Amino acid sequence: MSTSLQPLGHLSPGQDLNGYIQSVNRIAVLTAEEEHELALRLHEENHLESARRLVMSHLRFVVHIARSYSGYGLQQADLIQEGNVGLMKAVKRFDPHQGVRLVSFAVHWIKAEIHEFVLRNWRIVKVATTKAQRKLFFNLRGAKKRLGWLNNDEVDAIAGDLDVKPTVVREMESRLSAHDAGFDAGPSDDESSAYQAPANYLEDHSLDPAARVEQQDMENDSHGRLLKALAALDERSRDILQQRWLSDNKSTLHELADIYGVSAERIRQLEKNAMKKLRESMGDMSEGFAA
Repeated sequence: MSTSLQPLGHLSPGQDLNGYIQSVNRIAVLTAEEEHELALRLHEENHLESARRLVMSHLRFVVHIARSYSGYGLQQADLIQEGNVGLMKAVKRFDPHQGVRLVSFAVHWIKAEIHEFVLRNWRIVKVATTKAQRKLFFNLRGAKKRLGWLNNDEVDAIAGDLDVKPTVVREMESRLSAHDAGFDAGPSDDESSAYQAPANYLEDHSLDPAARVEQQDMENDSHGRLLKALAALDERSRDILQQRWLSDNKSTLHELADIYGVSAERIRQLEKNAMKKLRESMGDMSEGFAA
Protein backbone atom coordinates (compact mmCIF):
# COMPACT_ATOMS: atom_id res chain seq x y z
CA MET A 1 0.00 0.00 0.00
CA SER A 2 1.49 3.31 -1.06
CA THR A 3 1.94 5.98 1.61
CA SER A 4 1.13 8.62 -1.02
CA LEU A 5 -2.58 7.75 -0.75
CA GLN A 6 -4.87 10.80 -0.92
CA PRO A 7 -7.61 9.80 1.56
CA LEU A 8 -10.16 12.44 0.45
CA GLY A 9 -9.60 12.74 -3.24
CA HIS A 10 -8.01 16.12 -3.99
CA LEU A 11 -8.69 17.52 -0.51
CA SER A 12 -5.67 17.64 1.79
CA PRO A 13 -4.86 19.47 5.07
CA GLY A 14 -2.52 21.83 3.26
CA GLN A 15 -5.21 23.07 0.86
CA ASP A 16 -8.06 23.69 3.30
CA LEU A 17 -7.37 22.62 6.88
CA ASN A 18 -10.79 23.46 8.29
CA GLY A 19 -12.55 21.81 5.37
CA TYR A 20 -10.36 18.75 5.73
CA ILE A 21 -11.12 18.40 9.45
CA GLN A 22 -14.85 18.78 8.83
CA SER A 23 -14.67 16.12 6.11
CA VAL A 24 -12.81 13.53 8.18
CA ASN A 25 -15.17 14.08 11.11
CA ARG A 26 -18.08 13.15 8.85
CA ILE A 27 -16.56 9.76 8.00
CA ALA A 28 -18.31 7.01 9.95
CA VAL A 29 -16.37 5.23 12.67
CA LEU A 30 -16.11 1.47 12.10
CA THR A 31 -17.49 -0.97 14.61
CA ALA A 32 -15.15 -3.60 16.03
CA GLU A 33 -16.74 -6.24 13.77
CA GLU A 34 -16.43 -4.09 10.63
CA GLU A 35 -12.82 -3.21 11.42
CA HIS A 36 -11.93 -6.88 12.04
CA GLU A 37 -13.53 -7.99 8.77
CA LEU A 38 -11.73 -5.32 6.73
CA ALA A 39 -8.41 -6.05 8.43
CA LEU A 40 -8.79 -9.76 7.68
CA ARG A 41 -9.42 -9.08 3.99
CA LEU A 42 -6.36 -6.81 3.84
CA HIS A 43 -4.18 -9.21 5.77
CA GLU A 44 -5.18 -12.33 3.85
CA GLU A 45 -6.12 -11.00 0.39
CA ASN A 46 -4.24 -7.69 0.21
CA HIS A 47 -7.60 -6.02 -0.52
CA LEU A 48 -6.78 -2.34 -1.15
CA GLU A 49 -10.34 -1.09 -0.75
CA SER A 50 -10.31 -2.52 2.77
CA ALA A 51 -7.07 -0.66 3.45
CA ARG A 52 -8.62 2.57 2.18
CA ARG A 53 -11.64 2.23 4.45
CA LEU A 54 -9.45 1.45 7.47
CA VAL A 55 -7.35 4.55 6.81
CA MET A 56 -10.32 6.82 6.15
CA SER A 57 -12.14 5.82 9.33
CA HIS A 58 -9.11 6.73 11.47
CA LEU A 59 -8.16 10.09 9.94
CA ARG A 60 -9.99 11.96 12.70
CA PHE A 61 -7.77 10.18 15.22
CA VAL A 62 -4.65 11.52 13.43
CA VAL A 63 -6.04 15.06 13.66
CA HIS A 64 -6.55 14.58 17.41
CA ILE A 65 -2.96 13.42 17.91
CA ALA A 66 -1.47 16.13 15.67
CA ARG A 67 -3.16 18.85 17.75
CA SER A 68 -1.10 17.80 20.78
CA TYR A 69 2.07 18.87 18.90
CA SER A 70 0.91 22.43 18.21
CA GLY A 71 3.50 23.90 20.61
CA TYR A 72 6.46 23.38 18.28
CA GLY A 73 5.69 26.22 15.90
CA LEU A 74 5.02 23.92 12.94
CA GLN A 75 2.05 23.98 10.56
CA GLN A 76 -0.85 21.86 11.77
CA ALA A 77 -1.48 20.67 8.22
CA ASP A 78 2.08 19.34 7.96
CA LEU A 79 1.77 17.49 11.26
CA ILE A 80 -1.48 15.88 10.08
CA GLN A 81 0.09 14.85 6.79
CA GLU A 82 2.97 13.16 8.59
CA GLY A 83 0.55 11.48 10.98
CA ASN A 84 -1.42 10.16 8.00
CA VAL A 85 1.76 8.54 6.70
CA GLY A 86 2.18 6.82 10.05
CA LEU A 87 -1.46 5.68 9.98
CA MET A 88 -1.02 4.11 6.54
CA LYS A 89 2.12 2.31 7.71
CA ALA A 90 0.18 1.01 10.71
CA VAL A 91 -2.69 -0.25 8.55
CA LYS A 92 -0.22 -2.08 6.33
CA ARG A 93 1.35 -3.84 9.34
CA PHE A 94 -1.82 -4.42 11.38
CA ASP A 95 -2.51 -8.05 12.30
CA PRO A 96 -6.21 -8.64 13.13
CA HIS A 97 -5.36 -11.92 14.85
CA GLN A 98 -3.69 -10.10 17.75
CA GLY A 99 -7.02 -9.14 19.30
CA VAL A 100 -6.44 -5.35 19.59
CA ARG A 101 -8.17 -2.44 17.90
CA LEU A 102 -6.37 -0.67 15.10
CA VAL A 103 -6.42 2.64 16.95
CA SER A 104 -4.34 1.14 19.79
CA PHE A 105 -1.82 -0.27 17.33
CA ALA A 106 -1.63 2.81 15.11
CA VAL A 107 -0.89 5.38 17.81
CA HIS A 108 2.77 4.36 17.90
CA TRP A 109 3.22 4.69 14.13
CA ILE A 110 1.39 8.02 13.95
CA LYS A 111 3.45 9.56 16.75
CA ALA A 112 6.69 8.14 15.33
CA GLU A 113 6.18 9.91 12.00
CA ILE A 114 5.21 13.17 13.70
CA HIS A 115 8.24 12.92 15.99
CA GLU A 116 10.55 12.51 13.02
CA PHE A 117 8.99 15.52 11.31
CA VAL A 118 9.31 17.70 14.42
CA LEU A 119 12.95 16.74 14.94
CA ARG A 120 13.76 17.46 11.29
CA ASN A 121 12.09 20.85 11.18
CA TRP A 122 11.99 22.36 14.66
CA ARG A 123 15.57 23.59 14.46
CA ILE A 124 18.04 24.01 11.61
CA VAL A 125 20.53 22.03 13.72
CA LYS A 126 19.24 18.76 15.15
CA VAL A 127 18.67 18.93 18.91
CA ALA A 128 18.15 15.21 19.49
CA THR A 129 20.04 12.35 17.87
CA THR A 130 20.32 9.53 20.44
CA LYS A 131 17.36 7.52 21.71
CA ALA A 132 17.65 9.07 25.19
CA GLN A 133 17.76 12.60 23.73
CA ARG A 134 14.72 11.98 21.54
CA LYS A 135 12.71 10.68 24.49
CA LEU A 136 13.80 13.62 26.62
CA PHE A 137 13.02 16.16 23.89
CA PHE A 138 9.32 15.31 23.77
CA ASN A 139 8.93 14.89 27.54
CA LEU A 140 10.95 17.80 28.87
CA ARG A 141 8.66 20.47 27.43
CA GLY A 142 5.69 18.97 29.25
CA ALA A 143 7.68 18.31 32.41
CA LYS A 144 8.72 21.93 32.91
CA LYS A 145 6.27 23.63 35.24
CA ARG A 146 7.47 27.18 34.67
CA LEU A 147 9.31 29.34 32.15
CA GLY A 148 12.54 29.63 34.16
CA TRP A 149 15.44 27.21 34.27
CA LEU A 150 14.95 23.98 36.18
CA ASN A 151 16.39 23.76 39.69
CA ASN A 152 18.42 20.76 40.86
CA ASP A 153 15.44 18.97 42.43
CA GLU A 154 13.40 19.32 39.24
CA VAL A 155 16.32 18.07 37.12
CA ASP A 156 16.75 15.03 39.37
CA ALA A 157 13.01 14.29 39.31
CA ILE A 158 12.81 14.48 35.51
CA ALA A 159 15.96 12.39 35.12
CA GLY A 160 14.47 9.75 37.40
CA ASP A 161 11.13 9.69 35.58
CA LEU A 162 12.74 9.39 32.15
CA ASP A 163 15.63 7.13 33.26
CA VAL A 164 18.39 9.42 32.01
CA LYS A 165 21.31 11.18 33.70
CA PRO A 166 20.78 14.69 35.15
CA THR A 167 23.52 16.01 32.85
CA VAL A 168 21.47 14.87 29.85
CA VAL A 169 18.47 16.80 31.17
CA ARG A 170 20.58 19.95 31.60
CA GLU A 171 22.03 19.63 28.11
CA MET A 172 18.62 19.16 26.49
CA GLU A 173 17.17 22.10 28.46
CA SER A 174 20.00 24.25 27.09
CA ARG A 175 19.28 23.07 23.54
CA LEU A 176 15.57 23.76 23.89
CA SER A 177 16.30 27.28 25.12
CA ALA A 178 18.68 28.06 22.24
CA HIS A 179 17.67 29.85 19.05
CA ASP A 180 18.77 29.49 15.45
CA ALA A 181 20.98 32.30 14.20
CA GLY A 182 21.77 33.30 10.64
CA PHE A 183 25.33 32.73 9.48
CA ASP A 184 25.51 36.09 7.70
CA ALA A 185 24.36 39.45 8.97
CA GLY A 186 20.75 40.33 8.20
CA PRO A 187 19.91 43.00 5.62
CA SER A 188 18.57 45.28 8.36
CA ASP A 189 21.59 44.94 10.69
CA ASP A 190 23.69 48.09 11.09
CA GLU A 191 27.49 48.17 11.45
CA SER A 192 27.33 48.05 15.24
CA SER A 193 25.57 44.65 15.22
CA ALA A 194 26.59 43.12 11.88
CA TYR A 195 30.04 42.20 13.21
CA GLN A 196 28.39 39.71 15.60
CA ALA A 197 27.29 37.48 12.73
CA PRO A 198 29.08 34.09 12.80
CA ALA A 199 30.40 34.71 9.27
CA ASN A 200 32.78 37.29 10.75
CA TYR A 201 34.44 34.98 13.27
CA LEU A 202 33.76 31.38 12.17
CA GLU A 203 36.43 30.96 9.54
CA ASP A 204 38.00 27.72 8.38
CA HIS A 205 41.63 28.61 7.70
CA SER A 206 42.40 25.08 6.54
CA LEU A 207 40.64 25.80 3.24
CA ASP A 208 42.74 28.87 2.46
CA PRO A 209 44.38 28.12 -0.94
CA ALA A 210 47.70 29.77 -0.03
CA ALA A 211 47.89 27.87 3.27
CA ARG A 212 47.12 24.57 1.55
CA VAL A 213 49.79 25.13 -1.10
CA GLU A 214 52.31 26.04 1.59
CA GLN A 215 51.41 22.95 3.62
CA GLN A 216 51.75 20.70 0.55
CA ASP A 217 55.15 22.22 -0.28
CA MET A 218 56.34 21.59 3.27
CA GLU A 219 55.17 17.98 3.15
CA ASN A 220 56.85 17.38 -0.22
CA ASP A 221 60.07 18.98 1.04
CA SER A 222 60.07 16.89 4.24
CA HIS A 223 59.42 13.71 2.26
CA GLY A 224 62.26 14.48 -0.15
CA ARG A 225 64.74 15.21 2.66
CA LEU A 226 63.72 11.99 4.43
CA LEU A 227 64.41 9.92 1.32
CA LYS A 228 67.81 11.57 0.86
CA ALA A 229 68.70 11.01 4.51
CA LEU A 230 67.70 7.37 4.31
CA ALA A 231 69.79 6.89 1.18
CA ALA A 232 72.84 8.16 3.06
CA LEU A 233 72.58 5.34 5.66
CA ASP A 234 74.21 1.94 5.27
CA GLU A 235 71.98 -0.81 3.96
CA ARG A 236 71.45 -2.54 7.31
CA SER A 237 70.58 0.66 9.21
CA ARG A 238 68.22 1.73 6.43
CA ASP A 239 66.47 -1.66 6.45
CA ILE A 240 66.08 -1.60 10.25
CA LEU A 241 64.40 1.82 10.15
CA GLN A 242 62.16 0.81 7.29
CA GLN A 243 61.13 -2.43 9.03
CA ARG A 244 60.60 -0.71 12.40
CA TRP A 245 58.92 2.55 11.32
CA LEU A 246 58.02 2.74 7.63
CA SER A 247 56.49 -0.68 6.97
CA ASP A 248 52.78 -1.45 7.27
CA ASN A 249 53.65 -4.64 9.15
CA LYS A 250 56.27 -3.38 11.56
CA SER A 251 58.92 -5.84 12.79
CA THR A 252 59.92 -6.30 16.43
CA LEU A 253 63.47 -6.06 17.74
CA HIS A 254 63.57 -9.83 18.20
CA GLU A 255 62.40 -10.51 14.65
CA LEU A 256 65.17 -8.32 13.22
CA ALA A 257 67.67 -9.87 15.60
CA ASP A 258 66.87 -13.31 14.12
CA ILE A 259 67.26 -11.95 10.58
CA TYR A 260 70.69 -10.38 11.20
CA GLY A 261 71.94 -12.97 13.68
CA VAL A 262 72.57 -10.50 16.52
CA SER A 263 70.91 -9.71 19.84
CA ALA A 264 67.77 -7.61 20.20
CA GLU A 265 69.82 -5.10 22.20
CA ARG A 266 72.22 -4.74 19.27
CA ILE A 267 69.28 -4.03 16.93
CA ARG A 268 68.06 -1.39 19.37
CA GLN A 269 71.49 0.28 19.36
CA LEU A 270 71.67 0.22 15.56
CA GLU A 271 68.18 1.72 15.39
CA LYS A 272 69.11 4.48 17.84
CA ASN A 273 72.28 5.36 15.93
CA ALA A 274 70.43 5.34 12.60
CA MET A 275 67.75 7.68 13.98
CA LYS A 276 70.46 10.04 15.24
CA LYS A 277 72.15 10.11 11.83
CA LEU A 278 68.79 10.62 10.16
CA ARG A 279 67.95 13.64 12.32
CA GLU A 280 71.39 15.16 11.81
CA SER A 281 71.24 14.65 8.05
CA MET A 282 67.79 16.20 7.74
CA GLY A 283 68.84 19.08 9.98
CA ASP A 284 71.83 19.82 7.80
CA MET A 285 69.64 19.78 4.69
CA SER A 286 67.17 22.16 6.32
CA GLU A 287 69.93 24.61 7.22
CA GLY A 288 71.29 24.40 3.69
CA PHE A 289 67.89 25.25 2.20
CA ALA A 290 67.45 28.09 4.66
CA ALA A 291 70.81 29.56 3.68
